[in-house]
Amino acid sequence: MNRHLSRRHFLNLVGAVGGSTAIYQTSRAMGLLPETGPAPNLDLKHVGRGTKKVAILGAGISGMTVAYELERAGYDCTVIEASKRIGGRNITLRHGDVIDEMGYDQVCNFDDEPHLFFNGGPARIPGHHRRAMHYCKALGVELEIMANDNRLAYTQDSDAFDGKPVRIRHYTTDARGFMSELLYKALDRSQFEMPLSEEDHERLRQFVKVYGDLNDDGLYKGSPRAGFKTGGYGKPGVLKETLDFSEILKSSFWRRGMHFNQTEDWAAPLMTPVGGMDNIVRGFVRHLKSPIVTDAQVQGIHNTGGGVDVVYNHRGKRRKISVDYCFNSIPSHFIAGIPNNFSNDYLQALADMRRGNFFKIGFQMRERFWEREGIYGGITHTNQEINEIWYPSHGINKQKGVVLGTYAFGPDQSNKFERMLPDERLRYAAAQGDKIHKGYSDYVENGVSVPWGRMKFLMGCGNRVLDENHDRDFRRLQLPEGRHFMIGDQISYHSSWQEGAFASALNALEELDRRVRAESSASSRG
Repeated sequence: MNRHLSRRHFLNLVGAVGGSTAIYQTSRAMGLLPETGPAPNLDLKHVGRGTKKVAILGAGISGMTVAYELERAGYDCTVIEASKRIGGRNITLRHGDVIDEMGYDQVCNFDDEPHLFFNGGPARIPGHHRRAMHYCKALGVELEIMANDNRLAYTQDSDAFDGKPVRIRHYTTDARGFMSELLYKALDRSQFEMPLSEEDHERLRQFVKVYGDLNDDGLYKGSPRAGFKTGGYGKPGVLKETLDFSEILKSSFWRRGMHFNQTEDWAAPLMTPVGGMDNIVRGFVRHLKSPIVTDAQVQGIHNTGGGVDVVYNHRGKRRKISVDYCFNSIPSHFIAGIPNNFSNDYLQALADMRRGNFFKIGFQMRERFWEREGIYGGITHTNQEINEIWYPSHGINKQKGVVLGTYAFGPDQSNKFERMLPDERLRYAAAQGDKIHKGYSDYVENGVSVPWGRMKFLMGCGNRVLDENHDRDFRRLQLPEGRHFMIGDQISYHSSWQEGAFASALNALEELDRRVRAESSASSRG
């Protein structure tokens, strides 16, 4: 049987058996998607020390990147940060730290131990985020592998398996086994039309057998991939009973959790800075000489033709700084409330953004009970509102550990947690953990919650442009308004990731450099 196999059909087949990562990598191999490429090799024109002044609004990742690069090119930079801390959404919480929530300042009561910390914002760096990797290397930030996926962690669904947790390896193995058996039978009975040769047809049948660990008759009867019920070491292994296929289908795990580790940003290996994500911020601080003015709220941004005037309140005193250029990472939903003279189309593009409001909880546990269950790092998935439990990859075999006890993504879940008092949030999340680990809440010593929709001077995270205006608005916002540049992950196609913040900063710097070189060339000709 020789029929033409279209690219689209072939990718559908790849996805059916290999998931989204297989589609992504196959698309690259077929030339349908570009490589991510290395981090831009900036070659900014040196302007002469102190000849051009720059104001950078916000000391998050994008603002620090701009300060780092411009300082090296001779620009006189001043960083203005509304909060009393720097780092933006890059925050690592340790003993004594304050969580700056509107109305509820929390204090982190973790023990004062180096391994007891919680990344309340970004926590993972994929290897293909080459800008983030570049700056970690340049700043001397030591990285370690983070276990994002762990087949010994659990999936728990209140609507399946009587609400009991199931090991991910057991669920995934059986789900693939049963699905492979169905596909094998369809192939064997010629009920599955395949535009492939007979030789490829047979190869696919063998592939399905191996993929699902079927027996010689093409049936799924269990697999050691799910782990043994007993034995397997000193005694022969006894396979676990297979899960009920109807219960597998009832569970929501196959909709996301089963394949999340194949999504490019979450696929192994993932990395994280040793000792906390804010070591990236500390790395910038070590390399910067520019002043960083904290506790300074911007109250006005005005283009003047030859520069930008920025008015800000610093600890009760109103100040103004006049600069040649301004780079602004203030969340878009605040811009309308800051006096400015931006054009209507620029303001409309900013207004089209919608803020996200992710929510996290970190628990200090008096014992690392999950390690007694063979879990070292990785994530448990649940259809309860806490969504996930993350187990630390660092501090293995120590007495205590900090787990992520909630990661709410959507507005409904986040809003529910935001409406609770901080102590209520912790109790509510701990009770949901009890449905996964027996006695989970009894191990909780203390905890912190990070509601990004209520964090002072941010009031959200992961801003996104409305789909219908997406391309138009991004074309506008990625260009400057006069001598004012918007930056931050919100001005990128990878919102809520640090890579987006780095990308936005580098894009703006390249545009600035193009203009500076053009002005310099015109001046020399004149």
